[in-house]
Amino acid sequence: MENKDQGKAENAFKSFGKRVDDFVAEFNEAGGKLEKEFKLKYEELKVAAEKMKSEVGNKERWKEVEDSLKKVGDELGKAFDSAFKKREKE
Repeated sequence: MENKDQGKAENAFKSFGKRVDDFVAEFNEAGGKLEKEFKLKYEELKVAAEKMKSEVGNKERWKEVEDSLKKVGDELGKAFDSAFKKREKE
């Protein structure tokens, strides 16, 4: 009887372990997709900023916009670092 119960427990543990492994794999895949998507959006923002810069004549006003965009880019970079740093350590 004990062997039967032990076998059931081992099977349940293996099943749970497989589900955890599947979840981690799915999580890593989603993280990779999000990282690619954010990089693409960031590149689109840079292109849009360059286009705006070439179209804007008022350099003083553009400097304010450029500073704001730089701050946003820095914050986005920090968010990426913190979001994906943990994933890389695991």
